[in-house]
Amino acid sequence: MSEFWGDAPSIEDYWRGIILFGKNVASYKFALAQSLLELAPGGKSIITLEELAQAYARHTLEHLRLCDSQSQQTNVPYPFLEACRRYDRGEISYEELIAITAKEGFKIVLDKFHNVNKAETPMRFFAYERRGAKAIALTDELFGMLEGNQGQNLPQEVDARWRLVETAWELKVSRNLIGVDYDADLELLFVRKPMSRVNITSCRGALNGYQRGKCFYCFGDISIISSATDLTDVDHFFPRVLINDNIAHPIDGIWNLVLACVSCNRGVGGKFDQLPHKRYLERLNTRNEFLIGSHHPLRETLIQQTGDSELKRRSFLERNYNAAKTGRLINSNWQPAFEYPPAF
Repeated sequence: MSEFWGDAPSIEDYWRGIILFGKNVASYKFALAQSLLELAPGGKSIITLEELAQAYARHTLEHLRLCDSQSQQTNVPYPFLEACRRYDRGEISYEELIAITAKEGFKIVLDKFHNVNKAETPMRFFAYERRGAKAIALTDELFGMLEGNQGQNLPQEVDARWRLVETAWELKVSRNLIGVDYDADLELLFVRKPMSRVNITSCRGALNGYQRGKCFYCFGDISIISSATDLTDVDHFFPRVLINDNIAHPIDGIWNLVLACVSCNRGVGGKFDQLPHKRYLERLNTRNEFLIGSHHPLRETLIQQTGDSELKRRSFLERNYNAAKTGRLINSNWQPAFEYPPAF
């Protein structure tokens, strides 16, 4: 976490640390995160548990309908999850669901939300007094984060992370056997099953947090909102023209995908099919190590693709860079005309 946060972490860095690097034995954290991001724009600083329960139950229901493997992770009967299931089966009313959620749904997550690597983050996004409390107080940090350039990207990042985690549960196989692939046409991450495949989430949503919402090359702000004028491109660091040269295999692997602004990727003087200057290889390694530091299944996918130690992964990148530089007549010194201060 210290490597990801750096010396002067931003509000968004602390938030992303919680979402991307926290322990994920259950999805309550993601449901709470989505609820906070939904409710905060309303401007109220005090949110009752009943108000919170409405958003919290709705987000949980949406994901239970996609993947109802939650109880398999906790091995403990949880009244809130059972209430969601009973509501979906028409056995209880909406009012009963919300009442149960407010009473049972927050017993763990409100206390543990800010915990990362067994310690609490220095910055909090809400305050909660457990004894008899019937509300949470949203902090100025949460409001400030949503007013910033990255505010609009955060819901997609949370949802992408949630889908990656629950897909691992859904497949019911060892996480070491899970491989996440990339569909370049649809720009989606997916996993293969016998005779079929499971689409997981947008590649942009899955990667944006690990790049701190910045273009990989120039560190300018990027957006992952499909309707945005500054929608980021998904770029192959090692250009895809190498796909038939047995270089940088797998070329569509997560390890080789970065998010880049349109200007850097395909604008005037853009990268296109060129190989970036070698100094960007260290940046790629850093980004990939952020992914490795996160929990499955992206972690296991990168280990499968590039090596089971940091030394092996560095060697993998160096070896492929040297092969790409000498094996094909492509420019190997591309870099943007301008870069903002480094983000990672």
